[in-house]
Amino acid sequence: MPWIGFVFLMGHMSVSHIYRHWVNDPSVIDVTGAQMVLVMKLTAFCWNVHDGRLPQAELTDHQRDRAIVGGLPSFLDYAAYVLFFPSLFAGPAFDYVDYKRWINTDMFDLPAGTDPTKAPPTRKKRKIPRSGTPAMMKLFAGLIWILGFLKMSGIYYPHVVLEPSYLKYSLPRRILILILMTFTVRMKYYGVWALTEGACILTGIGYKGLNPKTGAADWTRLQNVNPIGIELAQNTRAFLGNWNMNTNNWLRNYMYLRVTPKGKKPGFRASLATFTTSAFWHGFEPGYYMAFILASFLQTSAKHARRLFRPFFLTPDGTKPLPRKRWYDVASWFVTQTVFAFTTAPFILLTASACWECWTRVYFYGIALALGSLAFFNSPARGLLSARVKSYTGQKRPGIQRWESTDSVKAPHLGLPDDPQKDVEEAFEEARREIEARFGGDGSAEGKTAEVQQAVKEKAQQILRQKSDIDVKKLT
Repeated sequence: MPWIGFVFLMGHMSVSHIYRHWVNDPSVIDVTGAQMVLVMKLTAFCWNVHDGRLPQAELTDHQRDRAIVGGLPSFLDYAAYVLFFPSLFAGPAFDYVDYKRWINTDMFDLPAGTDPTKAPPTRKKRKIPRSGTPAMMKLFAGLIWILGFLKMSGIYYPHVVLEPSYLKYSLPRRILILILMTFTVRMKYYGVWALTEGACILTGIGYKGLNPKTGAADWTRLQNVNPIGIELAQNTRAFLGNWNMNTNNWLRNYMYLRVTPKGKKPGFRASLATFTTSAFWHGFEPGYYMAFILASFLQTSAKHARRLFRPFFLTPDGTKPLPRKRWYDVASWFVTQTVFAFTTAPFILLTASACWECWTRVYFYGIALALGSLAFFNSPARGLLSARVKSYTGQKRPGIQRWESTDSVKAPHLGLPDDPQKDVEEAFEEARREIEARFGGDGSAEGKTAEVQQAVKEKAQQILRQKSDIDVKKLT
């Protein structure tokens, strides 16, 4: 059972996280980073083996593509996959079938119907396209990011926001320093992930096929971060979606969709399971959970703001931007970057006391914005804005068009729920269906109406209380 492997691997890594937290000795080598990568690879391996033993008709297209068919691989193949040296310590993680197709060179076959003359150039008789140039570009980019980190970390180191001199500055300057501090820390990850991605590209396993637009070789199979996408992000989803991309894929494919019963749409339970997995996977430092919880509410506010304000900066049919949209883009970028500097600071400072002190020194502006926006979007102003959007666009419902087929399998980035309020409503609906199935929902159970309603209410309160208890325990 893949769940047994998942529980064992997460439990073993949790022990390492707790040991690292208690010992807290810089002279001791920390292996949890490499272990986090292994957890992703090994839990995916468990599911892939499990899928290989099921009838093909019971699997989704993705599961069929990832399934390990024909039994377990040899010990040599398994060990080579687990200990694949270019990504052993810092990732990126990938599935066993990717490794096997790379070893067999199957991943380099041209798609059916492709003109052989459009194949990417290779060296002599090798099937692997030439990867030296893109690998060197990643190496160069990685070194630039690391040099930038070394240069700026002497000025904008994490605890600069905790020093007495920080209080001498005005609030705008404190916020600027906070933004630069979090950017400096991100540069370290940009550099390391660029180097490891470049190593994977050099071996050839980073090959993704031919770019459909340009026809050139695409080397983004194992891309783990998009620095430009993060630094120019105008909303929370773009910010999180370009960070730790392989972890997002792992949470989506091996948690969010796996806990959802076949034939049903992912709901509250899938979001809660994904959030919990992401939180425990990162560790047990209070700062992680302070950042996660705040980010989940910010995503809700950002979604409402985008739905109710953005249409006014587009043509009524929503296809073309108006000249004033550039001001919307600048404002949304500024708010996103400023708020996420506040939100991700606990992810860097880790301890509850340090995080609280940092937030206190900038007057909790991120929390104030989150609570203020949530209050605004739950006031009559939301209805007025919604009516104006309908009048402007001519739509029955304001917002961005989405297709249910894709929205139903879109996991929250890094496990963060997109809309906590919607999750609560879905929890209530799940509880209602469960009670109706137990007592009968055809109206024949006359006299049990009050009992059913009370049971639904108690079930919903229990789910909310469990979620609240989990969050409180993590914060304390």
